[in-house]
Amino acid sequence: MEKGNLCRWYNETSGVKRAYDLGLIDKKWVEDYCWQGGKGCVRKKRFEEEGYVSPDYILPDGTISERVKKYLERKS
Repeated sequence: MEKGNLCRWYNETSGVKRAYDLGLIDKKWVEDYCWQGGKGCVRKKRFEEEGYVSPDYILPDGTISERVKKYLERKS
């Protein structure tokens, strides 16, 4: 998969990137949002427009990943 149009927020600080790297979310999330420049990403929109940092368990479409949420709860 070509990653030519990465979202500027897709880096080590990204909860979505960390969840993907850990295998907690499907590749479709990064393919459809992060690798498309963040197009349509609720997390990116809220951060850039409101300064709101979404919890790491919020997916790019604004829904909750229960799998990531449970992982984070166990980790803390």
